[in-house]
Amino acid sequence: MNEPMGLYIMAAMYIFAGLIHFIKPKMYMRIMPKYIPNHKVMVYLSGTAEIVLGIGLCVPVLKAISIYGIIAMLAVFLLVHFYMLSSKRASAGIPKWLLLLRLPLQFGLMYWAWIYLN
Repeated sequence: MNEPMGLYIMAAMYIFAGLIHFIKPKMYMRIMPKYIPNHKVMVYLSGTAEIVLGIGLCVPVLKAISIYGIIAMLAVFLLVHFYMLSSKRASAGIPKWLLLLRLPLQFGLMYWAWIYLN
């Protein structure tokens, strides 16, 4: 356990976020772009990816690949964030200013992962 505490906090955050995909899948299906097929399957796959990548952050031999996976996952999730800006229904009732704030936050999360590559 020689890694910085921030790495474990990030791991816990992704594991928790992934679990929420299984607890409240309808919440995620509502914000999925129409052009993505099989919303329920995709919600479960993305939740699984978050859990697996979060666990991978805690395993030294998997840390780097997990970080690259998280950065790629966050880049793909940008599609959902832009879709949520496209209509009132897709926004799930979240104010537009908050949806706009999520875009730079996504890049901040990518950077947070990137700094643990060493």
